[in-house]
Amino acid sequence: MADSDGCLFCSIVAGDIPSERVYEDDRVYAFKDINPKAKVHVLIVPRTHYADVAALAKADPSLLAHIVTVAQSIADDSFHGAYRLIFNTGRDAGQTVFHVHAHVLTGETMDD
Repeated sequence: MADSDGCLFCSIVAGDIPSERVYEDDRVYAFKDINPKAKVHVLIVPRTHYADVAALAKADPSLLAHIVTVAQSIADDSFHGAYRLIFNTGRDAGQTVFHVHAHVLTGETMDD
């Protein structure tokens, strides 16, 4: 687990920064992306801070599986169940917030 001091997503999960909640439970918090790339663009963030998906998979694979289950539920509720699930891992891959988060994109046919 990396240092969570000053983490944007830790602040959102704590309720210190407002967000548009889509789903929450004791393990994850999901909210609408403020710069959506699809009709439905939701971020799923574990309540526990991990820097990226590789760190999460190593430390808590069941939490990673739970994120996938939540993504499916969001896609089922928001569209017809089809979705794209993206984890950016590392600065060169486009990760800008170093608290693991899954992008759930759906709501339309997506280009390759």
